[in-house]
Amino acid sequence: MTSLTVPAPRARLARFRDLTLVPVIVLLLVVGAFLDPTFLTAGNLTNVLQQQAAISLLVLAEAMILIAGKFDLSLESTVGTAPAIAVMLIIPVSAGGFGIGLPGTLVIPLALLVGAAIGAFNGFLIIRFQLSAFIVTLAMLIVVHGFLQGPTEGKTLFQLPDSILYLGSALWLGLPAAIWIAGALFAAGIFALGYLRAGRALYAIGGNADAARAAGIRVDRVLWGVFILGGTLAALAGILETGRLGAIGNNQGVGWIFMVFAAAVIGGVSMDGGKGTILGALTGVLVIGLVQNILTLIGVSGFWQPVIYGAIILIALMISRIAGGKAQD
Repeated sequence: MTSLTVPAPRARLARFRDLTLVPVIVLLLVVGAFLDPTFLTAGNLTNVLQQQAAISLLVLAEAMILIAGKFDLSLESTVGTAPAIAVMLIIPVSAGGFGIGLPGTLVIPLALLVGAAIGAFNGFLIIRFQLSAFIVTLAMLIVVHGFLQGPTEGKTLFQLPDSILYLGSALWLGLPAAIWIAGALFAAGIFALGYLRAGRALYAIGGNADAARAAGIRVDRVLWGVFILGGTLAALAGILETGRLGAIGNNQGVGWIFMVFAAAVIGGVSMDGGKGTILGALTGVLVIGLVQNILTLIGVSGFWQPVIYGAIILIALMISRIAGGKAQD
């Protein structure tokens, strides 16, 4: 009987951990309303959600990769490079393109394909050659960003196809399309990791890859798949950000990886793999977005904001260690 009753409390505890940041979110809403009366307006909160929509997709991608016990630092570079390469295949040379002149309707599929290719190459190096995911993706972060700066020569791309601008400006049922897209993908991620075999396999691999392999899980295939999915989500994030800004700058996505890790870590995703949930990562995104908005409203310089994000990560790691003890090792 004892063995049958153990999982229930653990399941309830896991669900509780998913919601541990909810009081923090409520507190931030109260503090923000006190500091600036415009904070709780529908327009401001919608703006926060739209601004966080693109980076939330990177958090979703990184959370799945971390749960599987790996890293991908190159996601931030994919945000700029994937849509830029797709756009340059379409626009004329006079606008900064390659002069190939592909149809504008292909820009989104091409960007997603570039993102998937970057993820596939990361997975190939890590899985086939057993290289460190941290080192490989750190190198790819630099290389992929070079593929943005090199062809554009550091210039911003302005003359973009209408199809890539649509998702950044469209309203669906009164809300920006980017919010609906991010919400739908997070819902899909929560369902997949909670109920689908491939999603549950990520936890098994992150917990113990050898045991997962012995249990019949195709570890290499799953890992390769999650890297490809991560690159695709990063490209979609780049599409949303491009549509919102109406241009592609040579630094698009640069520095995002710090906020991505901050959101994932405070959301309860373990850096050691095998622990964390997509719902927890989502609450981490909301906390980071609200903190960023409050800091902006009260006039804190953007140059100092990374200090606060770094402090959030350190505090979250200490709280996780204290709360989990040796179980976090």
